[in-house]
Amino acid sequence: MTDLVAQARAFATDAHQRIDQRRKYTHQPYQEHLKAVAGLVAEVSDDPEMLAAAWLHDTVEDTPATFGDIERAFGASVRALVADLTDVSSPSDGNRDIRKAIDRQHTSRASQRAKTIKLADLIDNCRDICAHDPRFARVYLTEAAALLEVLDDGEPALYRRAQKTVADCARRLGLPEPPQSTPDDQSWRSPMELSLAQRHGLGLFTTAFTAREIALPLRSFDAERPAAELLGQVRAAELEVAGLRRDGVCIGYVRPDYRRDLDPADALRAFAPAQVLRADASLSEVVRVLTRYDFCFVTAMGDVAGVITRGDMQSPIVRMWLFGIITLIELELGERIRSRWADGSWTRLLSEGRLKKAETLLSERRRRGQHVDLADCLQLSDKAQIVMEDEEERAAFGLPTKGAAKRVMRDLESLRNNLAHAQDIVTHDWPQIARLAARVEELMSRQRGGLLGA
Repeated sequence: MTDLVAQARAFATDAHQRIDQRRKYTHQPYQEHLKAVAGLVAEVSDDPEMLAAAWLHDTVEDTPATFGDIERAFGASVRALVADLTDVSSPSDGNRDIRKAIDRQHTSRASQRAKTIKLADLIDNCRDICAHDPRFARVYLTEAAALLEVLDDGEPALYRRAQKTVADCARRLGLPEPPQSTPDDQSWRSPMELSLAQRHGLGLFTTAFTAREIALPLRSFDAERPAAELLGQVRAAELEVAGLRRDGVCIGYVRPDYRRDLDPADALRAFAPAQVLRADASLSEVVRVLTRYDFCFVTAMGDVAGVITRGDMQSPIVRMWLFGIITLIELELGERIRSRWADGSWTRLLSEGRLKKAETLLSERRRRGQHVDLADCLQLSDKAQIVMEDEEERAAFGLPTKGAAKRVMRDLESLRNNLAHAQDIVTHDWPQIARLAARVEELMSRQRGGLLGA
């Protein structure tokens, strides 16, 4: 194993372990999937950059790592492969069918090397899903068959193997060919349905807090100057990033942290369309960009004029936004408890000590004349514990197991505590922030489509 591949394996393993990511059905550490994908690629290629990218293919999509992190550690070529392998759709683009079509189009433009890695990923995912979830496999096999149509210029032997895997899985499920079911089956959306008041609250938090409120002005320089001179000026000014301007229009940016032993011209970049947002973009969209890129650029009157980094997400505005979303989730948990256990039988799901604390708080709040019930006096962790005991309720939050629910709710409580005590939320809580932002985008998209229900 080359140094590059060994470093990629270590980087990816650490990145996924830090967020305790596991395979959905087997609950194995996520690196088992990465190892399988890299192993399949190794059977048809000894290209170290491809093998490194096979280990890294989910890091930007699933962990706090950005494309910039990948490039700094492994170079531009590996970064390009990982970018080809990273989905570009977002929940706000529409239903699953639409999102998969957007990602498929992105994959169709990928390099042959990236498509070979994607074939390996498809093979391992197909095996896993068909072995453990026959119902969803009917949906996945349709998507896999459509994806194969744009992967036909990947490595020929691996392409044939992927075709055979899809066909074999279909036969095991009693399907003579990949099924024509609708991927947008609502049973697979696992929506967290909100009350009307909460939908209004979510809409307020989505529209009132935008990129405009946290973007900082982007200082720019004349792009006609020599690259070395530009890079020197940006470093001298101690800027984290600067814009490149030609004929009065910002056309790209300079990142001064680029390695000094490389060509200065490589520090000059064009804007990636996916990292540029309008000033009225929601903070959830900003988080989505910063989950993949080091910089989110913001336009004003059609021209890039501002920039947001992860460090800017420590601002009071972002903290208020996150705290508001967590509050809405906590209210939703309380309403689900009242609805699911209307007779009050939820009390048997709490320990005697936790229940006693809630009863003590209830007595005190009623003494002060507050009109509350016992469920109002539960802590966030108590509410989550009760709701997540029920399989249907877990599914409504998109959490397949008690273990997954426990991890997510533990992380959510950690984020809330760090928000309340003005602690660093970017270093410690970025995966939770990204998860919340994705859920907000999904819920708002479903609300616009009239899918939330009463």
